[in-house]
Amino acid sequence: MKPTIAITAGDINGVGYEIVLKGIADPHICEICRPVVYGNAKIARIHAHTLSEEYHNIQFNLIDDPRQAKDGRLNLITCYPDETPVQIGVSTPEAGQAALASLERASADLKAGKVDALVTAPINKENIQSDRFRFSGHTEYLTSLFGKDAADGSLMMMVSEPMRVALVCNHVPIAKVAGMVTEERILHKLRVLNKALQTDFTIRRPRIAVLALNPHAGDNGLIGTEEQTIIRPAIAKANEEGILAVGPYSADGFFGAGKYVHFDAVLAMYHDQGLIPFKSLDMNGVNFTAGLSIIRTSPDHGTAYDLAGKNTADPQSFSHALCMAIDLLHTRARNAEINANPLVVKPEEPRERPERFEKRFDPATADKQAAETGSEKEITE
Repeated sequence: MKPTIAITAGDINGVGYEIVLKGIADPHICEICRPVVYGNAKIARIHAHTLSEEYHNIQFNLIDDPRQAKDGRLNLITCYPDETPVQIGVSTPEAGQAALASLERASADLKAGKVDALVTAPINKENIQSDRFRFSGHTEYLTSLFGKDAADGSLMMMVSEPMRVALVCNHVPIAKVAGMVTEERILHKLRVLNKALQTDFTIRRPRIAVLALNPHAGDNGLIGTEEQTIIRPAIAKANEEGILAVGPYSADGFFGAGKYVHFDAVLAMYHDQGLIPFKSLDMNGVNFTAGLSIIRTSPDHGTAYDLAGKNTADPQSFSHALCMAIDLLHTRARNAEINANPLVVKPEEPRERPERFEKRFDPATADKQAAETGSEKEITE
């Protein structure tokens, strides 16, 4: 059965609708999943008319529940009114609230088990803020809904062909990074990363490179002591737990020398340390929220207001995010089957017993048979 994938449209004034419409126009997508867009059909058509002519008469299958989605159709759930003002290329409060409405509805359906995975188009982290959303991004919001620990229950992980990069600190001001780089936090992120590599990427014994915080890995304490007092002890404890983590590596030399090719993933201390080299190598990667019970992916770029409405936004990152969500569903299902307890036997349908098992013990018959064979005499003698 095809999985049902929830797709949020993101900021209505950015490139969200454009990359979604271009991405799911690929006929292969409807062959491998049942896409459900959370947004508004009228606003989607406004964006469709900024694209090539083939999109101008796009038809939507309007539904109220993702379980009504049809194969081979562009299914859409309305999350905000037609009157929501659209100002393509401009950040507005209305755009932020529309993005939030889409995200809330899709997340609720994901939690209720009505959809199998979530793919999110970009939001503006400033205009989406409200009493209902006090988070620095999708990762933190979804962690609050699906994580065991709202602070550390997930891992922001960027995935592409060249490399996988995970972060100790996500969307955090540089001034606060050093205070958040703790031995406990690094160890927790290594555990989540190691498990994700095993469960979601089927890597039996992952090799993880850990980056330093300071330039030149602190130069033995000359440019900072965090490597000696925090990062190395965290790596040592991870090794004791069977996690193959190595480092800390000076970030510039590590990426400059191409050492990332020898590892299954890299754990960076903060956002730009990991994402600048990642995006320099591949701008079509995928943002994966690892460590949660649910699957959520997204393109690795933002709202791109400067490209909105110009029919120039590249949908590849979104397409990769959608395909990766489907792959992760299959991988998790396969791993669950492989690791299931083989001693647990499923109940079988009752079967007819062979005739010989239907014969009941009859004492009178047994005595007669014993007398005829002499077995009773032999026993008593």
